[in-house]
Amino acid sequence: MGRPAKPLVVAPSERVQLESMARSQSLPAALARRAQMILCMADGETNSSVAQRFGYSRPTVTLWRTRYRERGIAGLHNELKPGRPRQATDEQIALMINKALGSQPKGRTHWSRRSLADETGLSTTTVHRYMTLFGLQPHRSKSFKLSNDPFFIEKVRDIVGLYLNPPEHALVLCVDEKSQVQALQRTQPMLPMGLGYVEGVTHDYVRHGTTTLFAALDIANGTVITQCKPKHRHQEFLAFLRHVEAQVPSTLDVHLICDNYATHKHPRVRAWLARRPRFHLHFTPTYSSWLNQVERWFALITNQAIRRGSFDSVPDLKRKINAFVEHYNQHPRPFRWTATADSIFEKLERLCKVINGTAH
Repeated sequence: MGRPAKPLVVAPSERVQLESMARSQSLPAALARRAQMILCMADGETNSSVAQRFGYSRPTVTLWRTRYRERGIAGLHNELKPGRPRQATDEQIALMINKALGSQPKGRTHWSRRSLADETGLSTTTVHRYMTLFGLQPHRSKSFKLSNDPFFIEKVRDIVGLYLNPPEHALVLCVDEKSQVQALQRTQPMLPMGLGYVEGVTHDYVRHGTTTLFAALDIANGTVITQCKPKHRHQEFLAFLRHVEAQVPSTLDVHLICDNYATHKHPRVRAWLARRPRFHLHFTPTYSSWLNQVERWFALITNQAIRRGSFDSVPDLKRKINAFVEHYNQHPRPFRWTATADSIFEKLERLCKVINGTAH
């Protein structure tokens, strides 16, 4: 029997931090276990019982107890291991980053790891390491389009207000159509996924026609009202509005969020809405389809039911779309909208400053 260890005293402020580390799912598991061991020893458990509980040797538990006693929480982290000194200087790294951000290689649109390495004299491994560290991705780009709608601010506040504070005794429906949904049939049977390889599909296909999917997404509960039509004219849109009218309770007002497609503004559509005062139409600003939540649902059905499907006819495509919608409505999940109108305007202001070169 050795000498009993001195009691381990943990300050209240450090106990809170240790408890957070012990519960963390993002910290390294070894660090979380060390925090758990320190808490157990602070509660009076011996080194031997802690070692038995966590499956460590007694000297290992003693090591972390001593490290914590000497250096606090910082002592629970691994020490830096010695290695080869860094070869690239700060000036070389800064030159590489500035070239990636402020210039283009001759005859090309963007830098690659190899071209940056050749230009700066660094190794491709070093270039890759620092590009990853600073989040530089010259090979990638994303598209954007600024709205030129003169009533952009008013429309954004109107639609975001419906999302964040929907009116009482009313339904808010995001409405749009996904046109030209193709019934594509692969020329050969698909190869099933297996252990070690992915599903195989032929690169070519046979076209069997198209359909237009009309959809109205209820932002409150996530359910979707849909119809497939052969075209996307105002006649089909009117027929879909009649279908929506039949599906929603007659005692509720209906707020429809649509884009600026000409079909939605046709005189016959306006006349139909004028005869039904409980229907209210809200248009998104131009080039702002991202404000319409049904676009996110269209991406969902495309990824999960259409893109990788094989359809031998348009009726077959419609059946599978309807099957997806039926199953989706049995377990609907509304999309969570968190952006306020002011946060959207602030983001657009930052984007405009970047475009104009005035961002700090």
